[in-house]
Amino acid sequence: MKLIIPHIHKTLGGAGFFSKISQKGEVKELKINVLEGLRQIEGILIGRRIFETPLVISRICGICPTSHILNACAALENALGITVSLQTDYLRRLITSAQIIQSHSAHLFFMSLADFFNIGDDEKLIDKFSKESKAVLELRDFALKIIGTVGGRVVHPITPVPGGFSKIPDKQDLKKILKDYDRAHKASLILINLFNNLEYPQLKRETVFCSSFSENIYPHHKGERVKIKDSIFSPQDFFSNQVEEDLKNPPAKRTAFKGKSYMLGAIARVKNNWPGLNREAKGFIEEFKKQRKITDKDFFGNNFYNSFCQAIETLHFLEEVKKDVSILLKQRSDEPLVKYEVRPGRGLGLLEAPRGCLFSYFEIGENGRITDCSIITPTAQFLRNLEEDLKVLLPEIKELSKDKKIRRIRTLVRAYDPCISCAVH
Repeated sequence: MKLIIPHIHKTLGGAGFFSKISQKGEVKELKINVLEGLRQIEGILIGRRIFETPLVISRICGICPTSHILNACAALENALGITVSLQTDYLRRLITSAQIIQSHSAHLFFMSLADFFNIGDDEKLIDKFSKESKAVLELRDFALKIIGTVGGRVVHPITPVPGGFSKIPDKQDLKKILKDYDRAHKASLILINLFNNLEYPQLKRETVFCSSFSENIYPHHKGERVKIKDSIFSPQDFFSNQVEEDLKNPPAKRTAFKGKSYMLGAIARVKNNWPGLNREAKGFIEEFKKQRKITDKDFFGNNFYNSFCQAIETLHFLEEVKKDVSILLKQRSDEPLVKYEVRPGRGLGLLEAPRGCLFSYFEIGENGRITDCSIITPTAQFLRNLEEDLKVLLPEIKELSKDKKIRRIRTLVRAYDPCISCAVH
């Protein structure tokens, strides 16, 4: 028996589903079909000048362009031996937090929530959750204003450049962020309450989690180390020696770690960096597990809970916004850029994008232009893990009707929050 979903809507980019199942419910074949063509942005970057590169690379995605442009800047700075100012560091922290907040809030309400109520019409969804929809829009608006303030514009920011920023935000604009904080915080609690009370499908599968890692600090705009399962690597070692790329099935790269799939994103960050999560966010997760009488093993063995972890992260990164703005107001400098000389070199950037670890690698030639480029996006890394989860899920839902099976599959796919547009860059 074949089960096919030609197109899974409410994901970023085009994806479909194909499976072949025996009469006994055994999965014989299963695949997430990538329905977009290869965009070849890595090839487009070859021969580009350094200042052009981050702007081009941000076009990989319209939802998380901030992540791409910042990571490109970091990679180029590593290649050129540039150490940015403390002010630049905090400004990048600030818009990374805003990037995650706006992406999570949009995904949770407008892409994922309807699955839990079998609502196909967005207007009906908004009518049913009018208070929550207003809260989500307030939360996202707050985050987008931060990106616009720091990045120069909301979509495809223009001020982040290698060495810092071409322009730094006005002090009064930073104060406006703090003025709107309490309202955004209340909105995040409404979002958490909504996803705290959902009935999540059951799924039991031991997962390998991968994320940036730093002792007692929740991963942010730059990765110092990579934690995967019980192993910790430098970003360079993980990228060069541990990530196994499968390029036989274009257009999306697929990766493995020691031959196995792995999971990234909110649930991976929570698992690997629990001590760094703020106290209020920890409390909500503990209460969530207590209400459902589930253990850590149950919680981190069910990737449907990635959605709840995204809601938790909106609260955590809101607090990071408040901290970083307060520091920027006290330690402000009018020097936005570090001067540097263009030279040959190679550099890797690692950043926690909304969906997980983003790797950007560049080589710069004698003429100061890009000679090699490699980008591994979060979705390219977790697509294989999504397929492994689906192989476990399908036998468990074999007694459901075809429509309910399709609905459950879509729910899991959207819980992962895949960005196919990033994966086919």
